[in-house]
Amino acid sequence: MISSGKIKSVDFYRKIPRDLTEASLSGAGLSIVAALAMMFLFGMELNNYLTFSTSTSVIVDKSTDGDFLRIEFNISFPALSCEFASLDVSDVLGTNRLNITKTIRKFSIGPDLRPTGPEFHSGPVSHNIKHGDEDDEYSGDGSVSLTNHNFEKFTHQHPILVVNFYAPWCYWSNRLKPSWEKAAKIMRERYDPEMDGRILLAKVDCTEEGDLCRRNHIQGYPSIRIFRKGSDLREDHGHHEHESYHGDRDTDSLVKTMEALVAPIPLESQKRSLGDNNGTENVKRPAPLTGGCRIEGYVRVKKVPGNLIISAHSGTHSFDASQMNMSHVISHLSFGRTIAPKVMSDVKRLIPYLGRSHERLNGRSFINHRDIGANVTIEHYLQIVKTEVITGRSHKLIEEYEYTAHSSLIQSINIPVAKFHFELSPMQVLITENEKSFSHFITNVCAIIGGIFTVAGILDSILHNTLRLVKKVELGKNF
Repeated sequence: MISSGKIKSVDFYRKIPRDLTEASLSGAGLSIVAALAMMFLFGMELNNYLTFSTSTSVIVDKSTDGDFLRIEFNISFPALSCEFASLDVSDVLGTNRLNITKTIRKFSIGPDLRPTGPEFHSGPVSHNIKHGDEDDEYSGDGSVSLTNHNFEKFTHQHPILVVNFYAPWCYWSNRLKPSWEKAAKIMRERYDPEMDGRILLAKVDCTEEGDLCRRNHIQGYPSIRIFRKGSDLREDHGHHEHESYHGDRDTDSLVKTMEALVAPIPLESQKRSLGDNNGTENVKRPAPLTGGCRIEGYVRVKKVPGNLIISAHSGTHSFDASQMNMSHVISHLSFGRTIAPKVMSDVKRLIPYLGRSHERLNGRSFINHRDIGANVTIEHYLQIVKTEVITGRSHKLIEEYEYTAHSSLIQSINIPVAKFHFELSPMQVLITENEKSFSHFITNVCAIIGGIFTVAGILDSILHNTLRLVKKVELGKNF
């Protein structure tokens, strides 16, 4: 059995009897300073252990979210009607998608950019509208010409007023003209304005009556509007709520539609019936109450250079490029999946600057004030870089797309558009959290305590021996 004496022989910390030790004022002061230094350095080491640190590297993009990129947006166009607003996507691989509607929503907006009603539904789009085979030189004058002075008079006089807003230079307006005049003549004969008056077909030359056309938010030619008497007059601004006709433009189709509009209206009461549309709902839909449109939603694009284009588009209408204004306000534009606010706040504890370029264009306005000329296209050149954040345990926390944006206003001979050219970088930024070792923290704490204790002991020994030497010198001088 090992005796206690043998065990005591391996003691590293042999004790000196207290009676043989001597306390000194200098030693006490040095001990206090050493204790404070230990506490300060311990606090610094603890703060460093609790503080997150990251390392950043640039690597070839190793996307795990597939070959497609999601673009989310909310953009307001104060001078582009929802009736013709079209969102198109194209890329360098030949993809060309026109008038995307499934993943976007449109809202008519006023000058204050606020919606003026429910979601605007474009309805089914017909790419093969039938036109009449009447002689283009048909000179019949069946419709009534309206001006800014007599327009309100006629809208209050007839239960149904159907107006063709046209431009003489427009190809589609000229194709419609013979059928329109012939249909107007037929309806005048069937529903004599003097004896019946339930319906009247009219026309407005928008090159002559620009203010009238702008007041009715006419942006494409020809635009056929259906005005109803009485309940369609809005008391708050005096404008008429009305419908647009987007059906076939031959004489028979026009006459059939007009007959369906008149049918629910009794001759004696001349009041609008709230009953059946008699099968015309496929060619009629509400016309925009205002001239602006807000487009919101998302599209998925391939991860190659491409364009997102918003413009006025129609296969059967013409547009006056000099009158188109593509000014817009970007409420939101971002790439990639939507990041939950809680996840983003957690990540910002690691990287405070993350997310500042995620929505770089949000809240910015791009306005064409007309003093720089007409036919102005507004272009945005966006360079996108993927950022991936990985926690210390190699768990992927977030994938985000940051981008830079350069915008310009360019004059063009074509129809003005708002173009967003995007290009995705083949490189990605990888941000990794540096994991802190608890054992390393303990080692550093021990090093701090032992180091200060040793250094303080050395200083105390030097100070003590120096004082003894000084006293010996003084005693030697006295003797």
